[in-house]
Amino acid sequence: MSGTVLVLGLGLTGRAVAEALVRRGEDVRPVDDRPEGAVRTAISDLGLELVAAPGVEDWPGLLDGCDRVVLSPGVPDAHPIFGAARGAGVALLDESDLAADWDARPRCAVTGTDGKTTVVTLVAQMLERSGIRALPAGNNETPLVVAIDDAEAEVFVVEASSFRLGHARSVRLGPAAWLNFAPDHLDIHADLAAYEAAKARIWESIDDPADAVANLADPVVRSHAPVGATGFGSAGSTCRIDDGELLLEGQVILAVDEILRRMPHDLLNAQAATALAVRAGASSAGCADVLRCFSGLPHRMQLLCEVDGTRFVDDSKATTPHATVSALNALPGAVLIAGGRNKGLDLTPLGASAPRAVVAIGEAADEIAAAFSGRCPVSVADSMELAVAQACREVEEGGVVLLSPGCSSFDWYSSYMERGDDFARVVTELEATL
Repeated sequence: MSGTVLVLGLGLTGRAVAEALVRRGEDVRPVDDRPEGAVRTAISDLGLELVAAPGVEDWPGLLDGCDRVVLSPGVPDAHPIFGAARGAGVALLDESDLAADWDARPRCAVTGTDGKTTVVTLVAQMLERSGIRALPAGNNETPLVVAIDDAEAEVFVVEASSFRLGHARSVRLGPAAWLNFAPDHLDIHADLAAYEAAKARIWESIDDPADAVANLADPVVRSHAPVGATGFGSAGSTCRIDDGELLLEGQVILAVDEILRRMPHDLLNAQAATALAVRAGASSAGCADVLRCFSGLPHRMQLLCEVDGTRFVDDSKATTPHATVSALNALPGAVLIAGGRNKGLDLTPLGASAPRAVVAIGEAADEIAAAFSGRCPVSVADSMELAVAQACREVEEGGVVLLSPGCSSFDWYSSYMERGDDFARVVTELEATL
């Protein structure tokens, strides 16, 4: 057995890592800066002693006897662990490094500022429809160190966040898709360049450039794409929309009219998923079958209902201005509910979109209001109930009320799911009164 493994951050992934290491006979030192009751209980159940909220001066001592540190997603670049580990010569790892050391099965991957979960879901379903047992893992409810316990899985479809890519000792993924790039997570990364550098690692281990699936319509992604990459999103790309058809290497996959979800961002997702799934072994027929029936994921441009002629759309997963602008481009003239906790991003690009009116919510309400000042009517609401009521007063007949916050949920809610569920609750109650 080697030296002690320090696990920093004991959320879902960190606890899974600690458990997997213990099962393999490793000596584990669990550390969390802000441990909650569930963390303390889980670590105690593993028979480990939790180190809670260490100070900067404590880190050199905590690393004594350690030969590895496994970082959980979301550990900020400014955390003292980085300097302490460099000084002590201790390797920094992501859980994906452990999974790759323990399991050699193929891992295709998806990164991007927006759309990762949707494309991962599509790719996994396309592979399954093609007769290949595929398991989504990574930046979701199934960490890779848990996913590899499934003996029947033939390939893992990894949602690769910038945190995971940036923390990894080595990125062993392929084929892999990079969907898009826009400012995000500047409350975690040192700066935008660090965020971009982390994303760019997605293709670090690819030998065949065609295994790099790249959105050539995105200038940042295009600048990192290797010569010979499998492109999508632009005219002449390997995978593209042409004359009402989705094409891959000149072969018709299906007509656009057959794709169940076909807003502009949906069609980009369809191209990325098809290109990646086929590189990973899926059949064209399997890809087409999935696109014909895929109705989307909760909280991602999800049509909740129509009330008295007004459609209500839940896009609570939109936690960046880039995602909100995409939603408004798909639904021009919608009344927008936006705001929450800003992730250190510039919200002024929101003003380039064209909502009919805006209701600003949460900690970032003033920033949201400023972004749209002079462009459309703007009001501020201090609850979801008031936000929906104010939006309904602004919406035109046959229009849309769109929750697409452009910010994280952590001012009023514990997650974007809880925020979207609250929006749905308010809309359902409104529906019941009419």
